[in-house]
Amino acid sequence: MKWTNNDLGRLPVKSWCETVDAGALQQAANLAALPVLFRQVALMPDCHVGYGMPIGGVIACPDAVIPNAVGVDIGCGMGAVQTDLPVSAATPELVRQILHGVRRAVPVGEGHAHGERQPWEGLDARADDRPGGVDAHCWNLAYCNLGTLGGGNHFIELQQGDDGVVWLMIHSGSRNLGYRIAEHYHKLALRLNEQQGIVLPDPQLAYLQAESDPGQAYIRDMNFALDYARENRRRIMAAFQREVAYLCNDVQFRREVNIHHNYAARERHFDREVWIHRKGATSAKPGETGIIPGSMGTPSYIVAGLGNPESFMSCSHGAGRTMGRQEACRSLSKEACDQAMAGIVFAGWKPLKAKFGRGKAKAGAGLYDLEEAPLAYKDIETVIAAQQDLVQTLVKLRPLGVLKG
Repeated sequence: MKWTNNDLGRLPVKSWCETVDAGALQQAANLAALPVLFRQVALMPDCHVGYGMPIGGVIACPDAVIPNAVGVDIGCGMGAVQTDLPVSAATPELVRQILHGVRRAVPVGEGHAHGERQPWEGLDARADDRPGGVDAHCWNLAYCNLGTLGGGNHFIELQQGDDGVVWLMIHSGSRNLGYRIAEHYHKLALRLNEQQGIVLPDPQLAYLQAESDPGQAYIRDMNFALDYARENRRRIMAAFQREVAYLCNDVQFRREVNIHHNYAARERHFDREVWIHRKGATSAKPGETGIIPGSMGTPSYIVAGLGNPESFMSCSHGAGRTMGRQEACRSLSKEACDQAMAGIVFAGWKPLKAKFGRGKAKAGAGLYDLEEAPLAYKDIETVIAAQQDLVQTLVKLRPLGVLKG
């Protein structure tokens, strides 16, 4: 742990992030003042500002759930599979072929879905009882979005491990479905808090009593989004494995990890049953396997949790941003970002106008979409070093090729 501050609110803030930006620190103070929280606010070393609650934040609530303390991409998380393919066999040409094949099988980018509904019994079981905030259009889209990557910081990567073999890694979540559920219940919580005369330190921290009918509905629908996100990653990884198997004869797939880092769960901490909210944070119970990715140009880590109670048995979910997406596009140079990606197979940087459309083409003229460039992120080695009391590193992975949303 880097520091503890007992003066920010009703509860102490304990941080594994040495330097917390002003926006995230204010959000931590708002959380510390919220009456439904228990024990402390924990900030992971990748902490940065989010909506209401910092990304890289962990809190505990005995009797309440806070939709924005889970976030809009409910169930966003990581998947990783170890292969027996030697790193020496993963030539740049093979990496290009694999990623090209995966792109054909997995729709990539915001708004990109399969052209027809993908069957899944999980959706079928809720057909007559759709989650809150999900209309008929969104429900149909949920079928079509299964097995798709999405955009932003979601990715598919081939990695070389310091264990001598190639790993497959993905980052994706619940797509539009989780967003709709999160927005619906945040608005409901805000409305109910106003009716109850509850004064919030930040409207983004509106909460629901866990045992109330709205609270139970949110928990049920959040868990459904978690199942959807897990299934989404499973399908992406299955397509990834099929392409690797097609191009690499006799390849074997070994251990697999599929975890969330945006969710709430009922757990026991400090001798009390609480709703742990992890927003951009990974569970790190004793011996539990986790994934801490770096940026698209830097190493990632497979880790084992140490079960540190002070972090509510949690660790970081990644490297964490040092600058906002628009700031990265405006301030970083394409040349520096190309250098940061040297030796890694990727599609290059798109002109900014291609991302934001014709209506914003003038504002983006001459700029590139550099929002996910390595230089927009914290140094992953510093982030890992800051949490040696939270996790043990098992395998260090370096990117060979990257497919971004």
